[in-house]
Amino acid sequence: MRLCICFVLLSIILYGSADSLIVEGGRFVWDALGGARDMYRAYRDMREANYKGADKYFHARGNYDAAKRGPGGAWAARVISDAREKWQSDVSGRGAEDTRADQEANRWGRSGGDPNRYRPAGLPSKY
Repeated sequence: MRLCICFVLLSIILYGSADSLIVEGGRFVWDALGGARDMYRAYRDMREANYKGADKYFHARGNYDAAKRGPGGAWAARVISDAREKWQSDVSGRGAEDTRADQEANRWGRSGGDPNRYRPAGLPSKY
């Protein structure tokens, strides 16, 4: 009988842990999708603004918004930022200095730093 009770208690503990992992995994995925949307919105706004010198601001803002969602959002921001910068340095030929500055802005935003640090004077308040 004791063995049966121990088995039931162990089953309840394991079930509770598995349920928690599923919920946390689902939250991570949900946050990652939201973070990807945040990154896309920052990219879209950057293209729409077409404002000279605003690139770093939009990098920081996209990463900041995504990371505010939690670990999944921060993960999505890091993956998207790193992929974009790899492509940019390999294909576009903008140079290592520009990639380094972009990555600095990306890290600043992901770490919770205010994106307005990179905001150029005159950028419309809509952004």
